[in-house]
Amino acid sequence: MNSFSNIWNHPKTSVTGLLIALVTIGGVLSQQGVTLGNAGSGTVVTLVCAVATALLGLLARDPVEASSPVASAAKLGAWALIALLLPLPFLGGCSGSTVAQDIVNWTPSLESAVATVDSIAALLAPEDAPVFTAATIGFDAASNLLDTQAKAYLANPSASLLAQLQTQIVVLQQQVNAALLQSAKIVNPASQQHALAAVQAVATIVTALLALVQSVSSKAAVAQMAAASTIKLASVRPYINRNHAAVVVAAHYGEPVEVARMQVAQAEVSEAQAGF
Repeated sequence: MNSFSNIWNHPKTSVTGLLIALVTIGGVLSQQGVTLGNAGSGTVVTLVCAVATALLGLLARDPVEASSPVASAAKLGAWALIALLLPLPFLGGCSGSTVAQDIVNWTPSLESAVATVDSIAALLAPEDAPVFTAATIGFDAASNLLDTQAKAYLANPSASLLAQLQTQIVVLQQQVNAALLQSAKIVNPASQQHALAAVQAVATIVTALLALVQSVSSKAAVAQMAAASTIKLASVRPYINRNHAAVVVAAHYGEPVEVARMQVAQAEVSEAQAGF
């Protein structure tokens, strides 16, 4: 009887628990390939998880009765839990078309970041500008090709086009990693700061795109991608500004920075575990 009375006495907690259970179970089903049928371009499992996660977000946004440290910690804890659960239904159950659309949606931000890289040489010391330009010269072509391939996949989803996306995101990732290492070698402090900041902006978006492509790739495909990734995340980790990355991701997805910060960390862990 106490269990039933607790449900009525604490409805918000009970609903939250139910939603967490739905998201958790849905994530497991998605990872096992259980769909329960199609819903639009996705699956019933993905749809249920999306609705449950959205409702969790609304609950976490509810105003608390007090602004005490305990209340603030509880709210942050709710966001942390949502951030931990989000990759299960979305990164585990996304369709290739959804990922391709997300890549296209990232394109304006990527183009802006690459344009900044193209213009940053003017701010560098004369001896540093040629080195930086040589290290980043391939960004434009690689990012444009990735966008073209994503749009082609949207128009005609196929295994061959997905394979092209897998190859191209690794190409761009490797170019960015190489540019980060080259920028870090710049001796002039001002030049180094400008160079790293510009490349980091591109790196943030490329990391997000890599995580998206990785989420819809088979284990064999991910292993092949990781094998082609010769400049590993561990090599460039010291030059990654995670706070800036969280701000960029939060702005793109319209979510709190706290959630984005945890998602950035999770993506980094996931990619490192996969061998990138």
